[in-house]
Amino acid sequence: MISNTGKAHIALLSVNIVYGANYLIAKGLMPNKMEASALVFLRIAGAGLLFFILKTFIKESVDRKDIPRLALCGFLGVATNQYFSMNGLSLTSPVDAAIIITAMPIYTVIISRFLLKEPFTSRRVLGITIGGLGAILLIYLGNSGLGTGSIKGNIFIAINALAFAFYLVIVKPMMSKYKPVTVIIWTFLFGFIFMFPLCISPLLNTDFAAFEFTNWISLIYVVVGPTFLAYLLNMFALQYVKPTVSSSYIYVQPAVAMILVALVSYLVIDSQYQGDITISKLLCCILIFMGVYLISSGPLPWKRKSKT
Repeated sequence: MISNTGKAHIALLSVNIVYGANYLIAKGLMPNKMEASALVFLRIAGAGLLFFILKTFIKESVDRKDIPRLALCGFLGVATNQYFSMNGLSLTSPVDAAIIITAMPIYTVIISRFLLKEPFTSRRVLGITIGGLGAILLIYLGNSGLGTGSIKGNIFIAINALAFAFYLVIVKPMMSKYKPVTVIIWTFLFGFIFMFPLCISPLLNTDFAAFEFTNWISLIYVVVGPTFLAYLLNMFALQYVKPTVSSSYIYVQPAVAMILVALVSYLVIDSQYQGDITISKLLCCILIFMGVYLISSGPLPWKRKSKT
């Protein structure tokens, strides 16, 4: 029998594999089949509807005083996050997007310092410096002309990661006060309201009649997989493991994205993704990983107290 902790690790691995594959699958829909903002609409509306159905089995109300915070969570964690995530991905390489998003723990540490007054240590400062350097260099490499990367798309992905990092800090009190599904349904409701004016027109202009069977499968995957199911699996996992353990699985995403891009580039002649994986990008990836490791691990060796 697999323990609940073991099941949690399997869930987290599954979530990040799903996320990693989503970079390439969602990219396949944009911009040839639909605009990124149209996909944002369907992703928020579709997953929100599934969460609403799930919420009918859970009776819980929220305090009126918490509505403004939940609205801010919806703006940052759903509307802003999804808008810049999909619009950024439509402009840049799946590999660039998957690597840049791994810098999210660095943003979270910086935000926690100012909002939660968590102290900066020398280890965290070094980690932020190294990881931030890797992220900045990777964003700049989007302008190198190699592969499908773009500096504008990379900046959008960085904004997406920053918005979600703010969301993780702001939503924390709500997750300890209410059931996760209650928090999620409210954040998706406000997220839908905020994104509606920006995304309804691109949705109406989408030619769904031109969709092939594979496009519909991709669309269902984007809505159900990395949105609805990912939230559910994360909620299950967080019952048995610490958030730091959960966030460590984010490293799976660029690995999956790189493997899929490499396979497509190898199997498809003249693939648009040829040139997306370079030595310089891998070095940037290593810098970000090192930075996140430093901010999430123990004290620096020379800062540890010696045993007497």
